[in-house]
Amino acid sequence: MNNLVVLGATSAIAEQVARLYAKPDQHILLVARNQDGLNVISKDLLVRGAGKVDTLTYDFSNLDSIQSLVDSIAGKMDKIDILFVAYGTLPNQQACEKYVEQVQSEINLNFVSIVSVITGLSPLMVQKGAGTIAVVTSVAGDRGRKSNYINGTVKGALTVYLQGLRNSLFAKGVHVLTIKPGFVDTPMTVDFKKGLLWAKPEKIAKDIVNAITRKKDVIYTPWFWRWIMLIIKLIPERIFKKMNL
Repeated sequence: MNNLVVLGATSAIAEQVARLYAKPDQHILLVARNQDGLNVISKDLLVRGAGKVDTLTYDFSNLDSIQSLVDSIAGKMDKIDILFVAYGTLPNQQACEKYVEQVQSEINLNFVSIVSVITGLSPLMVQKGAGTIAVVTSVAGDRGRKSNYINGTVKGALTVYLQGLRNSLFAKGVHVLTIKPGFVDTPMTVDFKKGLLWAKPEKIAKDIVNAITRKKDVIYTPWFWRWIMLIIKLIPERIFKKMNL
């Protein structure tokens, strides 16, 4: 049986990815802080045909107990074929500029905790010499903009970490996928005005599963964000700093 661990399993993208893996040969472990939400998703996956579904509740803002989480996951899985990391917040830029505690909280959750969990779980995959670590970052990490540079900071840092991790684990048989979504229509972005550049979680999930299957290193999803961000990155700094982005 293939083993899939989903961290942040109640997020819209994670739920859609899990549905695509809901097959008889799959053991899926869902991890999130909301047990009621986990129960609903677990039952749905079983109805859709998943071979086995387990759940664990954990609040990823709790940095002190991550080793306990790692031990719990290892206790439920004899191996990890896919580790899918899909949790995080969308930092409030204005609040982060005003309050030290707020910016610390966002960095800890969106960067420190993810690095910590992967550090704990990746040796289990290295031991087997196989598996994929797939992590959701964001196109926001490609260049800092005044409207969301704290979000860009944590996503950019995570992207660089994944680059190094990919380089480190390649020879050990473990693949690392960096996932860079653009605008996604989820409960987290419910208050945002939607337009042509926005995508549904179902579309993002299909791109992610395809990228895992094909062992891609980095994907932008939808695909056109690669070219949008290329243009943004090519703008000279002397011009970019004057732009209202």
